[in-house]
Amino acid sequence: MQIERVWAMPNHRTFEIEPIKKLIQEEKVQGLTIEPFPFESQVDCFEYLKQFPEQSANFGLVDPPYSVRQVSEHYHKQNIPINGWHTGSGWIAQIRREVARVMKVGGKTITFGWNSIGIGKTNGFEVTRILLVCHGGWHNDTICVVERKFQTVLACNSKIEGTK
Repeated sequence: MQIERVWAMPNHRTFEIEPIKKLIQEEKVQGLTIEPFPFESQVDCFEYLKQFPEQSANFGLVDPPYSVRQVSEHYHKQNIPINGWHTGSGWIAQIRREVARVMKVGGKTITFGWNSIGIGKTNGFEVTRILLVCHGGWHNDTICVVERKFQTVLACNSKIEGTK
């Protein structure tokens, strides 16, 4: 596994931060790309992911809100209705399972956040690279986790809580 630390100015548009833009270019694979949290999304991430069949995507960019406060702000700002479970502790685990369901074996994801959990081994992924982007001052680092799906896990087929 490759681990690298760089410095860059913070930006609320994660993919415009130069080292992150470079990482995406280096790791991107051909085929269907999913991005459940596009900047200024107008759709719930689960509604977005439900449109894809199992094992249909080759590449995923997963940049969810990094905290419960950011989740709430994101959905309220975009006028996307939430039913409370989006701010529960199991919400991000459900996202990981749903992304794992959609990704093909051999496909790659890059997950962004304040931790290095990524999609996770329990969902059939292995970490191949970590990029720590330090922003200095009082800003948290952005942790970028590149993973490759090495197997399909039955848990990926579980029903998403809180959805119909």
